[in-house]
Amino acid sequence: MKSALLYLSTSEGFKNFLTKFKSFNQVTRRFVAGEEIATAIEAIKQLNAKQISATFDHLGESISAEAETREEVREYQRLIASIVAHSLDSNVSVKLTQLGLDIDKELCYQNTRAIVESALRYQNFVRIDMEDSTKTAATFDIFKRLRAEFDNVGIVVQAYLYRTATDIAELLPLGARIRLCKGAYKEPAEVAFPNKADVDQNYIKLMKMLLPSGLYHGIATHDPAMIEATKKFAVAQGITAEQFEFQMLYGVRRDLQEGLVQEGWRVRVYVPYGKFWYPYFMRRLAERPANIWFVLKNMMKG
Repeated sequence: MKSALLYLSTSEGFKNFLTKFKSFNQVTRRFVAGEEIATAIEAIKQLNAKQISATFDHLGESISAEAETREEVREYQRLIASIVAHSLDSNVSVKLTQLGLDIDKELCYQNTRAIVESALRYQNFVRIDMEDSTKTAATFDIFKRLRAEFDNVGIVVQAYLYRTATDIAELLPLGARIRLCKGAYKEPAEVAFPNKADVDQNYIKLMKMLLPSGLYHGIATHDPAMIEATKKFAVAQGITAEQFEFQMLYGVRRDLQEGLVQEGWRVRVYVPYGKFWYPYFMRRLAERPANIWFVLKNMMKG
């Protein structure tokens, strides 16, 4: 099922078929905050009203034209200004392939630097997202260059990759603020744990590396077992709720998001928007079977 959905995420014909259904388009708004900045701003206002922080993500990846990467920079600069204009509790996340990583590494660095520099002027923060494993080394290279210049930039690591414990050991001395996630891309067994139990075990191991570091990290998961393990470890180590945050995706396990806030934990929600929503949406379905049934049920209602 997961492989089939990942294949369909690249199928333009299947996308065109699905978007003929009004109910399908309505359901996508559960996971994607529209196509324009204005709708994403409203989504974040609603989250903030529930004491939930956010991170903006303008959807788009694997851009192959330099002019388009420059437009992504301008979009993120508009986003950063909008956060201040609307008094939002939010930062931003970027993918390096939308900023030119597949075109030229130096172009990507300069584009990303422009966003980080803009965020610094507004006293805001930029998280560099991680993509598939073919991009991991280059993403770390660019992050390390930026971290040598700026304090307001962070990175993501993926628990399903074998290399991640070594990466964390190298990143922590740099003062890197890290988001730990499981990983959402289909990876070969040569580079990633193929079994969920092994990913979970590694996730907990990596979480225990991050939380005592004295740096502010994001523990990104919707898995109740991972959340409970994190809470239990934090309490046992005397790590307070102000020293890290849980991170989740827009529209996924909203009950968990609100429940954690009620318990006194910090929560940040990743809010994606933009015209290139389809690949992101299909990855969300592939990650969690409950999401598939949610979509099918609502489409049948339409």
